[in-house]
Amino acid sequence: MVAVTHAELALTGDLVRPDRLTVPDLLAWPQHRADVSFECATSGIQHHRFSGPRLYDVLADAGPGFDPVRRKDRLRFLIAVTGTDGHHALLSWAEIDPDFADAPVLLAVTIDGTPLDADGPQLVLPQDRCGARHVSGITVIRVDGGYGFDGPASATPGHASAAAQ
Repeated sequence: MVAVTHAELALTGDLVRPDRLTVPDLLAWPQHRADVSFECATSGIQHHRFSGPRLYDVLADAGPGFDPVRRKDRLRFLIAVTGTDGHHALLSWAEIDPDFADAPVLLAVTIDGTPLDADGPQLVLPQDRCGARHVSGITVIRVDGGYGFDGPASATPGHASAAAQ
């Protein structure tokens, strides 16, 4: 019997309960299926069946650091996903939140019935026509609400601000 090494992904950033998760950990969540067709720049149209928990469920359980006093605070949060090959994708919290776009984004633990235990989960966005935001072998998911928009942006050096024009 061959032992399978389980790839880990780190949940980091503005979370009350950051964590490290494996595919077996993600199997404990309610599983959803998605038949996905997307266009890949290098290999044309791809058709796959994915299953796994919704990204929203996993991140909501990790306790995003929303400020309950600030109205609609969750709308300023971004989700950065990184894969083993260095591929990155960025989503807004509003994309996955049921009160807003409610996109059925998955952390896939299988592709076409094949478990992803050793490779790690994949980010799957069934609503995307292009497969560019699909990330294989997720290593890190960072939730970030701290980049801030506290004041007006300063003009880029060499460019006049809109107010000065």
